[in-house]
Amino acid sequence: MLSSPAAAAPRDFLFLGSGDLASDRTLVERPDIGGVQIVYSWKALEPEKDRYDFSAIERDLAFVSARHKQLFIQIQDRFFQPQDRNIPAYLLAEPVYGGGLAPQSDNPGENLPAGSGWVAEQWNPAVRDRFQRLIAALAKQFDGRVMGVNLPETAADLDIGRDRTGFTCDGYFAATLDNLRFARRAFTRSAVVQYVNFWPCEWGDDHHYMSRIFALAAREHIGLGGPDIVPDQKGQMRNSYPFFHQYKGRLPLVAMAVQEPTLTYVNPATHAPFTRSEFTAYADQYLGVDIIFWSPRAPWLR
Repeated sequence: MLSSPAAAAPRDFLFLGSGDLASDRTLVERPDIGGVQIVYSWKALEPEKDRYDFSAIERDLAFVSARHKQLFIQIQDRFFQPQDRNIPAYLLAEPVYGGGLAPQSDNPGENLPAGSGWVAEQWNPAVRDRFQRLIAALAKQFDGRVMGVNLPETAADLDIGRDRTGFTCDGYFAATLDNLRFARRAFTRSAVVQYVNFWPCEWGDDHHYMSRIFALAAREHIGLGGPDIVPDQKGQMRNSYPFFHQYKGRLPLVAMAVQEPTLTYVNPATHAPFTRSEFTAYADQYLGVDIIFWSPRAPWLR
C-alpha cells in the first residue's frame, strides 16, 4: 500500500453535471476545493445546426469565478441511458451523418444494462467536422477564461460484428487523435485534457494505441486523464495506468476523477471501500495526477 500523500498532493475539484452548482453551493465554497468540472452534452451546446448556446457555461463560469474557483468543461459525446441521445437532431436525421450515434453493447464502469449507451460516430468525417466546429466555437468564447476543457473517455464498447456505421478500430483511434489535436490548436491558453482509459479492440497495448497517444501527448504538450481512479485495478493495470506511471512528470497536466461508481470499489487489503487518502496517495504517487475531480457523494465531502 502506498504511503499517505505528501504536501504537494493533487488539487481537489468537484465533478458535477450542468445545473448542479446551486444545490452543491456549500461544497463549491469549501476552501479546500479549487474548482469544478462540469459536463455539457453536445446537444445542449448546439441545439440547432450552427446555432450554439453557451449560456449555461457562462452562468457556471460566473458562479465559480465569483467564488474564486476555476472551471473545467467536458464536452460529452457519449451517453449511458437508452433515452439519452444527446447530440443535435440534425446529426440523427441527415443521411450524411449516418445516424449520428452508434449503440454501445456495454458501459464499462457504469453498472448499467448492456446496450443502454450510445457514442457519437466520430469515425464518420462528417460527424467529426461538426464536433470540431463546436470545439472551435467554444475556444473562441472561452479560451483563457476557463481553466481547461476535456474530451470524454476513449472507452467505447461497440458490437463490431453488427456495426453498420463504418466503424473500424484504426478509424476510431485516428478520429480520437484528430479531435485531440484540433482541440489543442484551438485552445491556446486553456488546458486540453483527453480522458484515456481503454480502447475498442485493444488490450494490453496490443495495437499500440495506448503507447501512441501517450507519446503524442508528451510530444505535443497535451494533458491526459481518466474517469476513474481505482488503486491497482486489474483492467486498468493492463491498459492506461502503467502509461500514466511511465509518463509521470512528462505531461503538462494529468486530471482524473473519482466518480460515484468508483466509490463502491473495495480495497482488498482492508475489505472496506477505498478512503480519500488511499485514492489520493495512489493518484499522486503512482499515476502522477495533478487534479482529482471528486463526486460530491464522496464521504469526506459530506
